[in-house]
Amino acid sequence: MMGQAFALLANLKADRKGVTALEYGVIAAVMVVAVAGVVGGLGDQISAKFTEITTTVTRAGAAD
Repeated sequence: MMGQAFALLANLKADRKGVTALEYGVIAAVMVVAVAGVVGGLGDQISAKFTEITTTVTRAGAAD
């Protein structure tokens, strides 16, 4: 029984597929967080720019 357990543990230790999949999962999660941060910051800047454009156009229309 113990021999089978040690053999199973040795096979699991030698099998790197699970570790590689986990590493890819961690990399993907970090990329998602990074992209979400960039898009969030960029979205605020785009919104501010559109507000500025709208204000400028509104003032130009009111001046006519």
